[in-house]
Amino acid sequence: MRAGTEKKFEVDLLHGPILKAMLVFAVPLFFSGVFQQLYNTMDTVIIGHTLGDEALAAMGAAGAIYDLLIGFALGIGNGLAIVTARSFGSGDTAYLKRSVAASVVIGICITAAITVAVRFILYPFLEVLNTPKEIIEQSYAYISTITLFIGVMFAYNLCAGLLRAIGNSMMPLVFLILSSLLNIVLDLFFITQLHMGVQGAAVATVIAQGVSVLACLSYIWKKAGILIPGRAHFVWDKELYREMLAQGFSMAFMSAIVHAGTAILQSGINSLGYLVIAGHVAARKIFMFLMMPYMAVSQTISTFAAQNYGAGQVGRIRRAVKQSYLCGAVLTVGITIFTFPLAPVMVRLLSGSTETVVIENGALYLQVVAPCLIILALLNSTRFALQSIGNKILPIFSSVIELIGKYLFVAFLIPRFQYMAVIFCEPVIWFFMDIELLWAFWRNPMIRSGKESEKEN
Repeated sequence: MRAGTEKKFEVDLLHGPILKAMLVFAVPLFFSGVFQQLYNTMDTVIIGHTLGDEALAAMGAAGAIYDLLIGFALGIGNGLAIVTARSFGSGDTAYLKRSVAASVVIGICITAAITVAVRFILYPFLEVLNTPKEIIEQSYAYISTITLFIGVMFAYNLCAGLLRAIGNSMMPLVFLILSSLLNIVLDLFFITQLHMGVQGAAVATVIAQGVSVLACLSYIWKKAGILIPGRAHFVWDKELYREMLAQGFSMAFMSAIVHAGTAILQSGINSLGYLVIAGHVAARKIFMFLMMPYMAVSQTISTFAAQNYGAGQVGRIRRAVKQSYLCGAVLTVGITIFTFPLAPVMVRLLSGSTETVVIENGALYLQVVAPCLIILALLNSTRFALQSIGNKILPIFSSVIELIGKYLFVAFLIPRFQYMAVIFCEPVIWFFMDIELLWAFWRNPMIRSGKESEKEN
C-alpha cells in the first residue's frame, strides 16, 4: 500500500481557528477558479480580437450549453467528493477508498451516457435557444467538439474534487495553471496559425484539460495513496452507491437546473441581436471572474461542512457559515468599488469591439450586478452547506425557483424591457432563493442542535 497523503499541502479543517483554515483553503480555490475561467476568457479575447463580433457571438450563443455541461461535471465531482470528505472527517479510511472506487464507476457510466445522448440534441438545442442563423454553424462546431470529449471534463473535476475532499486545494491549482498556460498557446496556434475558427478554441480547451487530468492522476498515484482504491474496494455496496448517487446527482441536477435556466435566459438574449449577445458575452466573462472569490468561499464551506459533519462537530459548521457571510459582505464592497469606474474599459478590452451597443450594455450589466453579489454570496454558502450535511432536496428546490424565474423573465419581461430585463433578472431571483435557503439551513434540526456547542467554543 502506498503512503497516505502528502501532509504539507493539506489544510486541517477539523481543528483550530476556523477563519484562518478557511482562508488558507480558499485561496488556492480562488486561483483555481481564475485559471479555470482563463480557458474561456482567452478564447473570448483571441476570437473577439482576431475573428470579430460574429465569431464571438457564435461562441457566446453556445455558452449556455457549455456552462450547463461544466456545471453538471462540477456538481457530480463535488457531490461524490462530499461522501469522501465525510469519511475523511470520521477517520474511516476503508469507507473512503470504497467511496473513491464508487466515484470512478459512477463517473465512467455517466460520461458514456452523456457522450452518446448529446450527439442527438446539440443542433436542435441551439435552434431552441434562438441562435441566429448567421452564427449557428459556428456555434455547433464549437460545442460539438467540446461535448465529444466531455469525459476529460468529468475526469478532471472528479480528481480535483477528491484531492480537495482530503484538504488539498493547492495541487489542483498547480495543474490548472499548467494547463491554462497551455490553453493560451494552443488557442493562438489553432486560431491564428491553422485558421480553425471557433472550433480551434474548443480543440485547445480539450487538450489543455486532458493535461490537467494526467497531472492530477500522476500526483494522486505518487503522493495521495489514501485516494487509491484496491481491487477489494470495487465491490457492490448498495447503501454506499445509493448515497453516492443521491449526493452526486443532487448537486449535479441542482447545477443543471441553474444552467438550464441560464440557457432559457440565453434564448431571450439571442432574440435581441448579435451585438447585444457580444456585449453580454464579454460582461459575463468578467462577471465570472468577479464571482471567483465567492465560489472559493462556498466550495470551502462545502468541504469544511462535510468533514466536520463526519466528525460530528456541528458547532464548527455554524460558525464557519457565519464567517462565510462576513467574507461575502467584505468582498462585495471591494468588488463594487472596483467595478463601477472600470466596467466600460474591461468590456472594451475583453471584447475587442468598438460598437457602442456592445460596450454600454456590457458595462451597465456589471455596474448593476456587482453590488448584488452579497445576495449571491449568502445563496451559495448556504446551499453548499446544506448539501454537505446531507440535505439533498431543498437546495434543488432553490434551483427550481431560479428556473421558473428565468422563464418568466424571458416570456414576459425581456420582450417588453429588452436588455434591462436581462440585467435585473438574476439579482431579483437570487433574493427569493435566499429566503428559501436561509430558512432551510438555519431551521435544520441538526444545525439548531449545534447552537450550544457553538457558544461553548
